[in-house]
Amino acid sequence: MTDPSLSGAPRPTTDDHTAAPGSPAAGPLTGLRVLDLATLFAGPLAATLLGDFGAEVIKIEHPRRPDPSRGHGPTKDGVGLWWKLLGRNKRTMTLDLSHPGGRDVLLRLAAGADVVVENFRPGTLERWGLGWDALSAVNPRLVLARVTGFGQFGPYARRPGFGTLAEAMSGFAAITGEPDGPPTLPPFGLADAIAALTTSYAVLAALRARDSPTLGSDRAGGPPSGRGQVIDLALIEPILTVLGPQPLWYDQLGHVQPRTGNRSANVAPRNTYRTADGSWVAVSTSAESVAGRVMRLVGRPEVIDEPWFATGEGRARHADELDTAVGDWIARHDRAEVLAAFEKAEAAVAPIYDIREVMTDPQYAALGSITEVPDDELGTVRMQNVLFRLSETPGAIRWAGRPHGADTREVLAGLGLTDAEIDGLRAAGAL
Repeated sequence: MTDPSLSGAPRPTTDDHTAAPGSPAAGPLTGLRVLDLATLFAGPLAATLLGDFGAEVIKIEHPRRPDPSRGHGPTKDGVGLWWKLLGRNKRTMTLDLSHPGGRDVLLRLAAGADVVVENFRPGTLERWGLGWDALSAVNPRLVLARVTGFGQFGPYARRPGFGTLAEAMSGFAAITGEPDGPPTLPPFGLADAIAALTTSYAVLAALRARDSPTLGSDRAGGPPSGRGQVIDLALIEPILTVLGPQPLWYDQLGHVQPRTGNRSANVAPRNTYRTADGSWVAVSTSAESVAGRVMRLVGRPEVIDEPWFATGEGRARHADELDTAVGDWIARHDRAEVLAAFEKAEAAVAPIYDIREVMTDPQYAALGSITEVPDDELGTVRMQNVLFRLSETPGAIRWAGRPHGADTREVLAGLGLTDAEIDGLRAAGAL
């Protein structure tokens, strides 16, 4: 357990807060029910983030076509490892939403839910008789989060949408890579992850509006309206926002940000540098005071008095000189020496880790950023912990991703379906 005096809010340990599927959830979202109909990756991850803080999440997958994330990346003993992370804190059931029996069951589930998360192409739910009109008719309080590549309307709305396309169209790839190299895509689901964070935020905003006496009612100070609403989230938008003021720069100055590799157009020195023992470190000097400390450390204090050194833009114009000075000094020292010297000088540096070092770093260990989770299929698995620490109502990982359809019968029995009815739905192909 982290010392509260160091972090202000300890993380729950696995021993204290893991529980079997179906156990009461701990966290501020306890009491919310979320139906996760989505696949790959933004929608499901948004539901995971809600589940981490106590929401009851029911993952609904096609009976014969499970969420593809179960087969993405490495497996162990035939068990997909990515799914263990993405499916944590979720009960899993199967349902063919295009089947009349599946549609009826989904409507019954929606009647008692707070949130539905889906990422089908626009019009798909409507074709199955499960559009907003049908869902809100059985539950006016429902929040429907629709996560697609391009949104619910517009000329691209019906195109297949994936994170790679958002990374390309947002401008991210255009500014990523070396100046003389090609645009570069990230080797992980960046746009999906940003969209997942945004979706979970949007869900909480919609729930707040539903339950607020001032935001959701017809008159300020009146009772909450109790009305849910539709969230239309396009993958291409959140990543555009996190790219910063590029639209403003272009609008006001006609400026198009170029590719600069690891350098910044706004500050210098800012780069990655190789140490004498073959490791790499990253240096940041966003503040002039930090830049000055770095240059004194590497033996070039005279540049601090240059007029151009006083601004980040000025230092960026002299990046070659500054990079050479910093890079030459770092190249003469082992990584441990570099880190110790920078820390003593109160200059900003970090080692460039691969996942092996992340798993053993003492700061991550102090924060509990990687935690152990018991798992019926793999014994114990280590994965990222919940995203942040709350002092009074912390989140928790109660279990890792469960097998396909593991909780179907239990969930349907909770709706009041008999064993005979469940078997009949399964025989008909709805489950």
